[in-house]
Amino acid sequence: MKAIIFDDFGGADVLHLADAPMPELRPDDLLIKVMAAGVNRADLLQREGVYGSQSYGDSPILGLEVAGEVMAIGDTVSGFGVGDRVMGIVGGGAYAQYARLDSGMAVAIPASLSFIEAAAVMESFVTGWEALAHLGHVAKGETVLVHAAAGGIGSAAVQLAKTAGATVLATASASNIDNVLSLGADAVFDYKRSDFEAEVVDATASRGVDLIIDFVGGPYLARNIRSLAPGGRLVQVGLLGRDDNAIIPLGVVLHNHLRLIGTVMKSRSRAEKRAMVQRFTEQVLPMMGQVLKPVIGAVYPLAVTSEAHRRMEAGGLFGKIVLTDFPE
Repeated sequence: MKAIIFDDFGGADVLHLADAPMPELRPDDLLIKVMAAGVNRADLLQREGVYGSQSYGDSPILGLEVAGEVMAIGDTVSGFGVGDRVMGIVGGGAYAQYARLDSGMAVAIPASLSFIEAAAVMESFVTGWEALAHLGHVAKGETVLVHAAAGGIGSAAVQLAKTAGATVLATASASNIDNVLSLGADAVFDYKRSDFEAEVVDATASRGVDLIIDFVGGPYLARNIRSLAPGGRLVQVGLLGRDDNAIIPLGVVLHNHLRLIGTVMKSRSRAEKRAMVQRFTEQVLPMMGQVLKPVIGAVYPLAVTSEAHRRMEAGGLFGKIVLTDFPE
């Protein structure tokens, strides 16, 4: 089969289309003919060597989410059949003509969604819902602050928080403020021109927010903690700032009995990922394609995946980057 591979860690130019071995089907796997795949920041970090030689369960090939058609099923699989349209989370292997997908991490694609739209759902909405609901315990009437709200997970989190009945504050670049407002955010702050901590003080009459979903880390951490209301929760989903050394104002954490929770999809166990997908399937999937919609920022053919990576590195996009035009 054809797949995007790289021989050495480095910039986007190391990526190229080449022959790769077919994935071996395990008893509870689906073999998927990939129609589209989502691009995630973890893919860039893996390409750069941040994770070293680690792989995460399925394949050393890049790609964590797929959308496609079932070509074969393992001996113990139930609930899926050949020809089904599915989307799912994989531990690598999505940037390829075929991928194996754990049936416990697979979901039927709603009829209203295309393969390209489906490829933008799983990492964003499963991660977003995990951060908001399972870890963040978002409740109706609370106020939530979502950072990097124009990105794939951020745009999902804004929509999910609104459906949960929260007031949603967000940060984004100036060019994306109107886009994020269109997702249902109640107020959006330009992260380059305004101090979100001061904006939160004004927006909440100095009370603070109940929950923060952050993808930046580093210099945001102390300001996030000071922006939380008593009993508030901060769920740290990523490190866009690539700075994992930050000062924690522990006095504020203790006095206001705050909770700081870290999460990442890539390193979770198979059982944990299955549980996350199950929660998404039960609580979110019925709204996909109706109340909730994936935001597609750009689409690239698989053969020019390097261009897709460079576009993500440039930043400023509204929504998700998706790869399509996989070899037949």
